[in-house]
Amino acid sequence: MAFSNPRPATGSNKNRKRVGRGEGSGHGKTSTRGSNGAGSRSGNRYKAGFEGGQMPLARRLPKFGFHSPHRVEYQVVNVDTLEACVVNGRLPKDAPITPDVLWQAGLINRQGMPVKILGSGELTQKLNVEAHKLSKSAIEKIEKSGGTAKQLMA
Repeated sequence: MAFSNPRPATGSNKNRKRVGRGEGSGHGKTSTRGSNGAGSRSGNRYKAGFEGGQMPLARRLPKFGFHSPHRVEYQVVNVDTLEACVVNGRLPKDAPITPDVLWQAGLINRQGMPVKILGSGELTQKLNVEAHKLSKSAIEKIEKSGGTAKQLMA
């Protein structure tokens, strides 16, 4: 092979199945669809989870528990993580630590989701933290170290 005539690797490209091209092709007459049923007819589209009339798996399995439609899921960050990131320079020391700052530092994954600060670990740095929710222990540790904790509206 040369740069003037590039070809795909051997076996990487496969010829498509050409159906309905006569009996001699091996894919003639019913064109690999079979004789009867919805699958043999044009416009056939089974719904997701359809099992040919058998009771679908989603209906066979037991249902239990309660899932609130109003549940709010938070992205959590601990105060010891905040301190470690301030010490190594990933977070600003003097500017307020907001959800946008946490997202830019890579401490949270999704930008639009609310953030909760938890009080796990020790905190010695003075931090100004703004989040949608803060645990009591987190507020206590932030204020004890001389910083401020502000709760944002969700």
